[in-house]
Amino acid sequence: MRGLSSESAAPPVRAPELSAILITRNEEANIAECLASLSFAGEVIVVDNASTDRTPELARAAGAQVHHAPDWPGFGPQKNRALALATRPWVLSIDADERVPPELREEILAVVRSANAGADTWDMPRRSSYCGQYMAHSGWYPDRVLRLFKRGTARFSDDIVHERLVAQGATGHLQHDLLHQSFPGFDSVLQKVDRYSTAGAQRMWEQGKRASFGSAVVHGLWAFLRTYLLQRGFLDGRLGFALAVSNAEGTYYRYLKLWLLQQQATRAP
Repeated sequence: MRGLSSESAAPPVRAPELSAILITRNEEANIAECLASLSFAGEVIVVDNASTDRTPELARAAGAQVHHAPDWPGFGPQKNRALALATRPWVLSIDADERVPPELREEILAVVRSANAGADTWDMPRRSSYCGQYMAHSGWYPDRVLRLFKRGTARFSDDIVHERLVAQGATGHLQHDLLHQSFPGFDSVLQKVDRYSTAGAQRMWEQGKRASFGSAVVHGLWAFLRTYLLQRGFLDGRLGFALAVSNAEGTYYRYLKLWLLQQQATRAP
């Protein structure tokens, strides 16, 4: 692909029908364990954006093809870059902080090896951890995500954040969990709240949405109530409360940053 340089090593092949794709930036803490869980794929493609740690080196050591993308167009376009590099009939999209456990691996293998899989796209439940605890409620589970599909039947939306896979036709449902190491510690919570609220505010601004200081407060309060009460976050214990507060903060900051973008626009000459 234009603008990408490539380095490759041959991965162990157990499912030659499957390409696994992921995008990275400074994922040294995650990449080895993630790729180990993908060792059954016929090819593993990593598109890396300007990592300053050992992410590319560790990915190559795990047998992945590493493609370097110096620019950052957003999550959706970057994942489409990785998708364009896939060559196998089936594609599994995964993030560096996700893991395919053995039970899910066997389900995936059964689909891609089937002469008649029954569907071209498949979703799976995702179980995410928050500061060391897998959450069973709080709107975080089962959190079905569309990740396995026949090449040519789906592509990612062009959203710069919170991208989605846009698929054609009916979707099948896998039963075993994809594991998501989403927030290993509270420092990562704060970093993601800041990063995602900024990207979310920018996206809403580009979509023509507007906010007020009051609406930022209301949206933040509603996010807390929805997570903790309606989505039964209280059943996740103390960390369920902490997660509800994090969701509220992220929502509040997103709308507050949108409001601040409006203030900057009105002051501009």
